[in-house]
Amino acid sequence: MARAAGVRLCAFEELDSTNDEAKRLFADGGEAGPLWIVARRQSLGRGRLGRGWISPLGNLHASLVLSGAFPATRAPQLGFVAGVAVLTALRCVTPGGSKLALKWPNDLLLERAKLGGILLEGLALAPGGEGARSCVVVGIGVNCVDAPEGLPYPACALASLGPAAPSAAQVFTALSDAFVETLAQWRGGEGFADIRAQWLAMAAGLGETISVRLARGETREGRFETIDADGRLLIAAKEGIFAMDAGDVLLAHEPPNKARSLDQNL
Repeated sequence: MARAAGVRLCAFEELDSTNDEAKRLFADGGEAGPLWIVARRQSLGRGRLGRGWISPLGNLHASLVLSGAFPATRAPQLGFVAGVAVLTALRCVTPGGSKLALKWPNDLLLERAKLGGILLEGLALAPGGEGARSCVVVGIGVNCVDAPEGLPYPACALASLGPAAPSAAQVFTALSDAFVETLAQWRGGEGFADIRAQWLAMAAGLGETISVRLARGETREGRFETIDADGRLLIAAKEGIFAMDAGDVLLAHEPPNKARSLDQNL
């Protein structure tokens, strides 16, 4: 399906970072996709806020270069598009798919342990109004055979599910097709309400009391109500409803020292 839709693939044995390779291709030749860049291993994988991403052989390391006539204000929605696509793909190829969930804003979970993550980065924004072309790279990492140890939060790999666990190649094949379908639903932002509904149906901690550690070290605690039309996390606290654009989420029943949920990784 992905190939029929015009999506191309560049595969490498090793890269420093699939996201960085996407940026180089854009800078050197104006690559605007749709193009998947996949590497069997990364030497300098990274995630949100420059955090390191451990990238051993056998895990999935992939980035999708995308461009389109959607305004820059809608580009962040692609993180939720990616989340829905990845979970849809994983549930298709993974035994016990009901154990998989999404954690706001960009974590993939298996039984509440971190399985992977998503990193969204802008490549360039053409000048103009609402119809200006936006170019982004969507980085996706999934722990297929191995998960790092000694982290301040639980992490796991698909291999923990036993012999029927899918390989990185199987996950990627399902992901590339699922992403085509999810992008078609999104329609450059016009269909974000449908994506939002699907994301919420896959969300971990919805309706539970959670804590969110904000960038300045402040922590908010409240009931996870929903995400709004802009993808912001809404929590209900004693003082009222709070909307957050970014932060590290701690789900109920997680030890406090596991709050750095967006590390390893993306």
